[in-house]
Amino acid sequence: MKIAIIGPAYPYRGGIAAFNERLAREFQAEGHEVDLYTFTLQYPDFLFPGKTQYAEGPAPADLKILRCINSTNPFNWRDVARRVSREHYDLAVFAYWMSFFAPCYSALARRLKKTKCIALVHNMMPHEKSLLDKLFPATFVKTMDCFVALSKSVLEDVAQMDNAQKPKAWSPHPVYDHFGPIEPREKALEHLGLDPQYRYLLFFGLVRAYKGLDWLIDAFADERLRKYPLRLLVAGEFYDDKEPYLKAIQSYGLGDAVIIRDAFIPDDQVKDYFNAADIVVQPYKSATQSGVTQIAYHFETPMLVTNVGGLEEIVPDGVVGYAVEPDPRNIAEALLDFYEQDRRDGFVRNLRVEKEKYSWEKLVNVILDLK
Repeated sequence: MKIAIIGPAYPYRGGIAAFNERLAREFQAEGHEVDLYTFTLQYPDFLFPGKTQYAEGPAPADLKILRCINSTNPFNWRDVARRVSREHYDLAVFAYWMSFFAPCYSALARRLKKTKCIALVHNMMPHEKSLLDKLFPATFVKTMDCFVALSKSVLEDVAQMDNAQKPKAWSPHPVYDHFGPIEPREKALEHLGLDPQYRYLLFFGLVRAYKGLDWLIDAFADERLRKYPLRLLVAGEFYDDKEPYLKAIQSYGLGDAVIIRDAFIPDDQVKDYFNAADIVVQPYKSATQSGVTQIAYHFETPMLVTNVGGLEEIVPDGVVGYAVEPDPRNIAEALLDFYEQDRRDGFVRNLRVEKEKYSWEKLVNVILDLK
């Protein structure tokens, strides 16, 4: 088949770009021809809270990436649609995760008369709500032919908007297996400049209010955890004001016990953080699914998540980690159990089995079955 993937890709960075590029490689591995259409302008700078939208390093040599979409220019959408139409794709996969892109995607899809348009939905409704969420998502849903969601909760959100009852399916987020190999903890700690006498809890990814780092700091302050040589490692760029977090750390007297790496973590360093950690903690206040869990699966690092959205679908409680009620007390109790009962080795054994469920081949099959 000839397939177009529409959404972020190099030179843009982040989880959706990484997802699209890995999906393209899987399609190619199965013999399909794939082009990625990405943005000349993804977000206007004033809407982007981080330091940069762009990845470092060269473009992927094994992918055909066409940078031509301006997310805010309707005249551009018409031109891009003509360009895509001329290629006679069998399938166009729209990577959807927030309402801002709905007008652009809808305008493109309406003009692709002979191409099946599939929405690959990461989030139907974003974690941080805006007026756009009331105006645009329903229009996007109307222009798609069918839908694949990455969690059951997202599939339910799609179904509520789809009055036409178009074909839809869900397939769990596959394992992110492109960040490097599992390596010894000692090697990872050396690369990160961390002291091997301590054990490390990892909070990984962009810091935003809904991700619950404040809850994790509250939980980590539990006096019962102080008898263990623990350090909390926060690795990710702050999209929130950092000061409230720093004040909480100071008020609890945790200054030496919390290590903050306030930066976007490049792909070639991701493996060190996951190989160094005993457990990855995702104390989210709201969620659909998470790419961080699928990095943890690859590196066989146990997880603690809150049972919001689709997280507990991916992290079965007591099997590969914990899925707890979303509050600091329950997070602290789970961390205490992890160290008191020495759960790590058992969780790692289960991770090796569970991660076989989350293959890219399965996702591709679900997409093509809808075709």
